Amino acid sequence: MNATAEAAFNRSERCPRDTRVAQLVFPVLYTGVFFAGFLLNTLALWVFTHIPSSSTFIVYLKTTLVADLIMTLTLPFKILSDSHLGPWQLRGFVCRFSAVIFYETMYVGIVLLGLIAFDRFLKIIRPFGKFFVQKPAFAKTVSALIWLLLFLMSLPNMILSNKEATPSSVKKCASLKSPLGLKWHQAVNYISQFIFWIVFVLMLLFYTVIAKKVYNSFRKSKSKDSRSNKKLEGKVFVVIAVFFICFAPFHFARIPYTQSQTNNKTDCKLQNQLFIAKETTLFLAATNICMDPLIYIFLCKKFTERLPCMRGKKTTASSQENHSSQTDNITLS
Repeated sequence: MNATAEAAFNRSERCPRDTRVAQLVFPVLYTGVFFAGFLLNTLALWVFTHIPSSSTFIVYLKTTLVADLIMTLTLPFKILSDSHLGPWQLRGFVCRFSAVIFYETMYVGIVLLGLIAFDRFLKIIRPFGKFFVQKPAFAKTVSALIWLLLFLMSLPNMILSNKEATPSSVKKCASLKSPLGLKWHQAVNYISQFIFWIVFVLMLLFYTVIAKKVYNSFRKSKSKDSRSNKKLEGKVFVVIAVFFICFAPFHFARIPYTQSQTNNKTDCKLQNQLFIAKETTLFLAATNICMDPLIYIFLCKKFTERLPCMRGKKTTASSQENHSSQTDNITLS
């Protein structure tokens, strides 16, 4: 196994990476995402400091916000490194630390979106129930375990990137990994894929049930207000929409890319093509830091009421309260 990994490492050094697109285009795009994400998430942080963690839903949203803020703070390192505006040592730091933290927070966010979907699912099937999984203490414990497990999974990727950093080797993060590091990186990739697809399948199941409940609620109320119906549908499905748009493309591209980095059979041209595909879909994943605030706005009534731009505006929800109390349980907390 070590011999195979060593051969992959040697081959990665012989295949120079075409970084022209990554150097010129993506830093500009990431800069826009960084500023937008920083503004949106610092605003969300201010709002959430005024909201008590009185429900599992709020706990999951706050934990998602922490993951997004940390991910946001890793972007300047990537921007400076990819654009070659920083010293080559910065690239080594990105490979060993900030990129690992970026991926860790990404998967924390993925699992939390699944938990948010699960919370909404429980809200509709047992709107007045109080299972132990619907208590804030449970949400806090699960959130802490998610952080701990993903940290323990990510830590070896930092430790095992222990090859000597040089101006040449830092061009490809795989070149910094030991033979065991390459194997661990490949294993983590498969574990990450497993996490994503399990969460994705469960979210589809949850939202199938939610969609049926929403449809039945509309039929019972015999609502003729199509605009209201469309607005509510958007609220119901915003979580899975964000999840699919941001994360699905990356997970289609990541496995072949990782395989190209950890074996000696992929030719150099294909390696560069897979690199561009990975970077493009990774950018979509990074836009999640700008899209998660949509979840706060659409699904969290307490968040919306605390927004400065909403002060002084009285919600009309009270006049519509009897229209469909069950659908309110799905979308707003």
